[in-house]
Amino acid sequence: MKYLALLATAAIMLLSGCATTIHSDVTAFNAWPADLQDKSYAFEAPQGADDTLEYRNYQVLVSNELGKLGFHQAAANQQPKLLVGMKFSTIDHPVRVLEADDPFMGPYWGPGYGRYGWGYSRWGYRPYFYDPFRFYGGPMMVEERIKHEYQRQLRVTINTIDGRKLYDVTVQNTSRVQATPHVMPALVQSAFTGFPGVNGVPRKVDLTIDPKTETVDATPPKAG
Repeated sequence: MKYLALLATAAIMLLSGCATTIHSDVTAFNAWPADLQDKSYAFEAPQGADDTLEYRNYQVLVSNELGKLGFHQAAANQQPKLLVGMKFSTIDHPVRVLEADDPFMGPYWGPGYGRYGWGYSRWGYRPYFYDPFRFYGGPMMVEERIKHEYQRQLRVTINTIDGRKLYDVTVQNTSRVQATPHVMPALVQSAFTGFPGVNGVPRKVDLTIDPKTETVDATPPKAG
């Protein structure tokens, strides 16, 4: 038991410093002209209830990514060549989870491999001796919990001022991270990874958020 307690303590210390990896499915369609010289743009005005401080904060994230690609926002007295649109949504999907607890090994949920094997719990992977019907004759306590999965979608479009469509990207992500502002920097960066990209080919992009600095580190996009 002392050995198991040491394992649990070590696992907690490791998890407390772990970065968050955001896995996104990205699909971009483009008709990007090779000879586009003027990359001045303005944002489309958000409509009604969409015009929030949160929305405008995410516009700044988009603007920062566009700046890395050589775009610049048109001045107030300047006619832009491009219009940039943005929409995002977050849907909470509650998931019922049955959590088993035993008097010796503590709480356990998730899959396992038979009576003797490996399973995972809130502390990570650990060995256990688990029998769903009997543990040395003792009862198993089963409790129902609700866990939340948050499905997010970001869409960014770039059109010419006269309405010609040039770029349309959709980023989708599902995670248990509740705060959208924590995830949005990675979604916005995913939207422009490999810009303009191969037309209409879905990709997987994994970005890691450092919990100490809140900065995003990119890993190479995966085709799929």
